[in-house]
Amino acid sequence: MSKTPDGRSELASKNVLVPILKLCQSLCSPPSRHFLLLSLKLLRNLCAGEIDNQNLFIEQNGVGIVSSIVNSVVLASGFDYEIILLSMQLLGNVSLAGEEHQLAVWHQFFPLEFLEIAKVRRKEICDPLCMVIYTCCEGNDERLIELFTDKGLHILVEIIRTAAVAGFKEDWLKLLLSRICLDKSYFSPVFSKLFPVSTAENCDDDISRDNHFGGEHAFLLSILSEILNERLMDVTVSNDFALSILGILRNVVGIVDFIETPKSGLPTGLADVDVLGYSLTILRDVCACGGAKWSKEDVSGDIVDMLVSFGLIEFLLSLLRDLEPPLIIRKTMRQSENQEATTSSSSKRCPYKGFRRDVVAIIGNCGYSRKHVQNKIREQDGILLLLQHCVIDEDNPFLREWGIWSVRNILEGNRENQQVIANLELRGSVDVPEITQLGLRVEVDPETRRAKLVNV
Repeated sequence: MSKTPDGRSELASKNVLVPILKLCQSLCSPPSRHFLLLSLKLLRNLCAGEIDNQNLFIEQNGVGIVSSIVNSVVLASGFDYEIILLSMQLLGNVSLAGEEHQLAVWHQFFPLEFLEIAKVRRKEICDPLCMVIYTCCEGNDERLIELFTDKGLHILVEIIRTAAVAGFKEDWLKLLLSRICLDKSYFSPVFSKLFPVSTAENCDDDISRDNHFGGEHAFLLSILSEILNERLMDVTVSNDFALSILGILRNVVGIVDFIETPKSGLPTGLADVDVLGYSLTILRDVCACGGAKWSKEDVSGDIVDMLVSFGLIEFLLSLLRDLEPPLIIRKTMRQSENQEATTSSSSKRCPYKGFRRDVVAIIGNCGYSRKHVQNKIREQDGILLLLQHCVIDEDNPFLREWGIWSVRNILEGNRENQQVIANLELRGSVDVPEITQLGLRVEVDPETRRAKLVNV
């Protein structure tokens, strides 16, 4: 009866919730566990979208009773996962009713009880806990600020650790992390808290270049990358977040081994490599948004322009230059034997399958409809470098497609860049049939003998 809206409404008219709450108070002992579980299930169902029951729950100090159950039955005698689960589901239903209900839940459970529950490494508990915290903080800046105090950050860190170990089923974790890390400027404090205590004590919020990254860092970045990829045009991204990711990318490049041949794509199981890869995929998707939607807290405008001003293009081009060319390019490049020997001995290899593609993708997204970025790529001698990536490469799926996309973007509406391509083809410096697939062809003016790229 409590599972249907009509049934809940009828039970609400009879104030059934009051005796059930009193029964729960009397059942706070292990021998009564079975009846306590049944009572919690009934309370959870009664408060699912039924405002009269939700209001009565608050009036009868239901939050305090659930808190007593969690403390006396669960925390005192060891984790009883099912009781914690039902308690969190019940509070989740109640908190959806409005501000008064959210305030009651928050004051009772933040921070200590939330922290203890967050340490339970079970995905079925992580989901409703994230629901409760997200619901209480959504639209309330005061509670959100509390969540970003040192006590609140410990809760978030334990939630991330639980999800990294046990996983999660529902989207509440993604909603919570999206709000905290992407929209608000609190990614760096959360990320830094994931460092071991021994290293975190000796550094500020910025990531130390001497520290390696752990699996929890890679997990957090993988979830944020997933959020961006799934909701590319809906997610709000702060400038602080984007700059933090660029900082992580710069740091991890100095840590990762670029010597071994890549054996797999993301995730590789190597924390440093995964942090590198997910940093790139995040920047790829941030730049794909075109800066169309940034956080209201930012007044500096377009995120891509901001990243470019901090040296993103130069850094990415340097990564590509340091890599050995794609296999097909190495076979066809006109080099002397000494040059070939130098290339094979000093060039770096992709640390995971798809690394080269991800770097090219970011450059291509940045160059879309931005002439100043297109010019910067030309000034950094990056046009020929990008042309060399319009090829198929076994270690970089879809490299050819991303390479063509990037070349297309840096040529569009930019005669100077088009002239560079024309001169390269005229001199025989490059042989890229993909230029034809872009609808372009090199023609030579019979009078001036100057080459130009024309649209066919």
